[in-house]
Amino acid sequence: MQKRMADGKALRKVVSHIEQGVYTPPNHRIDPITILEDQAKTRIGSLIPIRYERMLQSPFAFFRGGAAIMAQDLANQPITNITVQLCGDMHVSNFGFFGTAEHRLIFGINDFDETLPGSWEWDIKRLVASALIASESMGGDKSLGKMLVYRIASEYQKRMEQYAKMPYLDLAQEFIGEKDVRKHFSKEHQKKLDVYLKETKGQGNIQVLQSLTTLVGKNRKIINKPPLIEHFKKNAYGVPLKNLIDKALLNYSSTLLADRQILFQRYSLKDYARKVVGIGSVGTNCMVLYFEGDSENDPLFLQYKEAQKSVLSPYLGESIYRDMGRRVVAGQHLLQGAPDIFLNYGAVQYDINKSQGFYLRQLRDMKGGIGVGAGGVSLKNFPDYAKLFGWALALGHARSGDAALIAGYCGQSRSLNDALYGFAKSYSKQNAKDFDAFCKAVKSGKLKVSGKKVGLKR
Repeated sequence: MQKRMADGKALRKVVSHIEQGVYTPPNHRIDPITILEDQAKTRIGSLIPIRYERMLQSPFAFFRGGAAIMAQDLANQPITNITVQLCGDMHVSNFGFFGTAEHRLIFGINDFDETLPGSWEWDIKRLVASALIASESMGGDKSLGKMLVYRIASEYQKRMEQYAKMPYLDLAQEFIGEKDVRKHFSKEHQKKLDVYLKETKGQGNIQVLQSLTTLVGKNRKIINKPPLIEHFKKNAYGVPLKNLIDKALLNYSSTLLADRQILFQRYSLKDYARKVVGIGSVGTNCMVLYFEGDSENDPLFLQYKEAQKSVLSPYLGESIYRDMGRRVVAGQHLLQGAPDIFLNYGAVQYDINKSQGFYLRQLRDMKGGIGVGAGGVSLKNFPDYAKLFGWALALGHARSGDAALIAGYCGQSRSLNDALYGFAKSYSKQNAKDFDAFCKAVKSGKLKVSGKKVGLKR
């Protein structure tokens, strides 16, 4: 371990901490509007205006939907080439609480659609930039933005050194539990946190049944709420959805572990509907599937999400996995460590030359995302959350990479914190320029947006 830490420290002569703070745009930077339009070509066209409407809400909302935009910029920055499993879309709204298989509530990263192996700097730079941009979008001042970046970066350094010294088996069983989370909150904010944790624990299939379905005759059906939740008989290519779903579930079930396969096969599909989620995912095929076990009082809700190529792949290379759903699931296992028992992948062929990779997971089972804004991260409690963000990212990277090498490079001084703050400031300005160009494209009619406000619930 000491030798690997020394090797990591030696990398500072290859890429200094100061260099990590300099943001240099690519010489032939692709216009952000072009990137968004290219992404739209592989998505459901009728949903793209909803995606743009959501990105229009603030510079931070735009940043959330612009992982592909930032990917080309990160590819142009100096890196140490210490490989970890990258989240790929690391920002302050991609964390939350979730239940382990034993229903123990823990905190961690919760979105892995863009995951791919790459150098650790990609994630930490996107995370600190997101913290500063989110703070500015909510009206935070310069001192708060700086504090947030420093708290994230210093906690990342601290935890990485801790994990570098930890036995591998202990690291594999390391989680951020409720008590750990509460310690990071001031007494002023602990009461609100406790209410949120209680609500998260109460999230389960029965609660989803009550909120998402209604009786239609003698059967329960998912409630239509166009355009966010809708029933369709055919997909965008005119293929009957029921046939595709049956094939997808057969494919999915065949690769489940034996105990979970037996459990899953006890449930029968009762209904399904397309459900629009997030910002970056809007336009991909996302559905909610409603199953029943022994009775109506034994429901199971699974979320089907299409998995496309990672936005990082043009710069970091293709995934080793042929199925993009498998890429996502493998990345989640590496970074999160205790995923949903029904998390699994598959692929379904819906035309001679067309197939769709996907993954399935429970819709809500002790899951609570941390949103930025009303009811979530606020300017007051942001500093409390910031350390948790740095901690969770360090844990994910330590699970999947060489913690000693990263710890040796990072050290414990303020020089890396200073550098990451410099990068965050520079990238916030870049994001503001891109957001301004996006707003102009919407105003000119080049990009069409939804005619009404649409919420951001997952």
